[in-house]
Amino acid sequence: MAVTASRPIRADAARNRDAIIAAARAAFDRGEFDRRFDDFAPLAGVGTGTLYRHFPTREALAEAVYRGEVAALRDRARDALDTEPAARALATFLTGYVHLLTTEAGLAATLAALLRHRPDVQAEGALALEEAVAELVAAAVADGGVASELTAGAVLMALHGISASVGRPGWEADAEALVAVLGRSSGQ
Repeated sequence: MAVTASRPIRADAARNRDAIIAAARAAFDRGEFDRRFDDFAPLAGVGTGTLYRHFPTREALAEAVYRGEVAALRDRARDALDTEPAARALATFLTGYVHLLTTEAGLAATLAALLRHRPDVQAEGALALEEAVAELVAAAVADGGVASELTAGAVLMALHGISASVGRPGWEADAEALVAVLGRSSGQ
């Protein structure tokens, strides 16, 4: 059996796919997860056939939005490492994570609800986040910016705790205080 190479996506098809993802992301962020799936086509300015050609189900669309969010987090971590001292990059990333939870709580809740039956996708995202955090922590430890006892696991525990606290009274201030403690431990 011959293996065929996949064709590159045409520019107009890529624009349509990106428009669908952006429209879905905005709707999910507004908490509109119960909207009819076909409604995403006009939101993106495309036809229903184009929607289904790219995303045959709501879950496939949610997965694409989730993967985009994970990639953006990973990119933020790398950008911070490229532009700041490692300990500051770690603090910047953590502050950005808290800001993301603050400004995009609807998106996070919607994606969690839509992907609850896709633990494989969630595990893939968790692994990507873990790799980004591990890179940040390793760099900060290596340059002496944070205590050598700090591990990626400890930072991930903090992130999970912060995520689980969203909506609790005072969660934002507590999350910011945790990030500040990390900043102080790094000598900033």
